[in-house]
Amino acid sequence: MQSPKIASAIFVDQSFELLIQDKLNKSQKNGMPSLYAKRFWWTRIVVMAGQEAPTITRTRRKSATQHGGSTLADLLQALEDYLPVLLGLVKDGSPLQHKVSFVWINQEDDTEETAISNAWYEVLSVLHLMAMLALSQVNLLLLPRTSADGYQAKVSEENRRASVDIFLKASGYLDCAVRYVLPQLSTELRRELPVDLAEGVLRALSLQALGQGVDVQLGMAIDSTKATLAVKRRLACEMVKYWQQAQDNLMNVPLTNGWAEKHRLYVKWKYNEAKAAAYYYHGLILDEGNTEKSHGMAVAALQASDEYLKESKKVSEAFNATPPLSRNPPLWGTMKFLWEKVPKDTSSKVRINRDLYTYEKVMETAPTLPDFPLALKPDDYQLPPVDNCWNENNVNGGHLGPGQLKSEGR
Repeated sequence: MQSPKIASAIFVDQSFELLIQDKLNKSQKNGMPSLYAKRFWWTRIVVMAGQEAPTITRTRRKSATQHGGSTLADLLQALEDYLPVLLGLVKDGSPLQHKVSFVWINQEDDTEETAISNAWYEVLSVLHLMAMLALSQVNLLLLPRTSADGYQAKVSEENRRASVDIFLKASGYLDCAVRYVLPQLSTELRRELPVDLAEGVLRALSLQALGQGVDVQLGMAIDSTKATLAVKRRLACEMVKYWQQAQDNLMNVPLTNGWAEKHRLYVKWKYNEAKAAAYYYHGLILDEGNTEKSHGMAVAALQASDEYLKESKKVSEAFNATPPLSRNPPLWGTMKFLWEKVPKDTSSKVRINRDLYTYEKVMETAPTLPDFPLALKPDDYQLPPVDNCWNENNVNGGHLGPGQLKSEGR
């Protein structure tokens, strides 16, 4: 399982510190505790530590996995604590939202960093980072570990189920960013956003998280003696739709640098894997029919599965060869099963059907995959309430929702 590198934030403008401190000082005169200031600056320090998160997760992998990825969880909690304070800058269309220049290092954009004096840009960036941290938590959960019996390393069912929940959470952060935060930015300002925060990229990432969640579900279904072929086919077909939509959302996004190209190739790789799985299970179900036509369609579906599996390997090799260079992880879960079964089953079915029917019947075009409604949805994440330090009377105590967000003129 792989996910994009964690984005990094840098804060170079002291005006935010002065602005917030002035507000806090005024609040303290009215009885507000100094704890707000301490909590706020602790949060800022930890958020800045996100710049070092990739290093932390490498050097502390053993302890992080043993304790459920505590470093990533702490960073995610820090961001969640930071958002209520940050949202005070945009409360009721406050003029303060333009007073601070927020600077973020980019990953997929050709420009190294982007500075924008708009607090909604910071909210958008924070939600993106929260999603990346959640995906990194999933990476740790899905690391195969040696089982108690000492045999082959595997991922526990408990971790797989937990990973699906986190995938939905990551998708929810990104869905909130697209539906509630992007509309707060003017058309001109949205053109200044880095590729990392382009609507197509955010939507693709959200769909990727859902697609990977279904992939984990399919892996659990494969391991279950109770899951039918129909259940497995449905999950595989849903996975195809998620990855196809993710690919479609990246079509018009200028992905030109190394990380951006790896993102595009990653989606293409997983899309081919999903189609391999869907055609495999579709072929097995068609083969249960009793007619020459159904058997011919089954062989065609299995052959398509085999071809998509081979294509996915080519794309994965291109992904790994694209700078920054990476290594292909060992096969596990759904793909480990498919690489063991598809070539063997396809060869067997082709041989049997060639003995029974004409060559032309065996080579007919692959059948259309069935169309199932998508079951997994992003978590319904809402922006948190504005921190009380902005309003000692706690006038705005509710969540910021789509009806409360005041947009710039577009």
